[in-house]
Amino acid sequence: MQAGITNTTTLTVTEKDTAKTYGSGTLDVFATPAMIALMERTAMDSAAPYLAEDEATVGTEINVKHLSATPIGCTVTCQSELTEIDGRKLTFRVTASDSKGIIGEGTHERFIIKKEKFLAKANEKLN
Repeated sequence: MQAGITNTTTLTVTEKDTAKTYGSGTLDVFATPAMIALMERTAMDSAAPYLAEDEATVGTEINVKHLSATPIGCTVTCQSELTEIDGRKLTFRVTASDSKGIIGEGTHERFIIKKEKFLAKANEKLN
C-alpha cells in the first residue's frame, strides 16, 4: 500500500439517507452521518485490497465539514485519497459532491488491525 491510492463511491440519496431518518435533523436532505459513513466506506474500500486476510481497517478519526444540502433523488459522489501512511495509521483526504459541486470535505484516519485480536479486546467489555 502506498500514498496516492484513490477510490470513488456513488449513491443516490433516498429517504433512508436523510437527516430526518437518522435523527440528526428534521429535514429530508442528505444527513451528515450518512455523508460521513459514505466517506468512511470509500476510504475503507480503497485500503481493503492491500490487507492480509486476517486484517481490516477501523475508523479512528474524522474531521469533515458538511457544506451544502443535497435533496432526495440526487447522486452523491465520494472520493478518497490516501495521503499518509504512518505505521498502521492511514490518513485520507475525503470529499463528497453532488451535481452542483462539493457538499463535504475533510480528512479521515483509519488504523490497520488484526481482526481476531481486535474483536477479542472489544468482547472483553462483556465480562
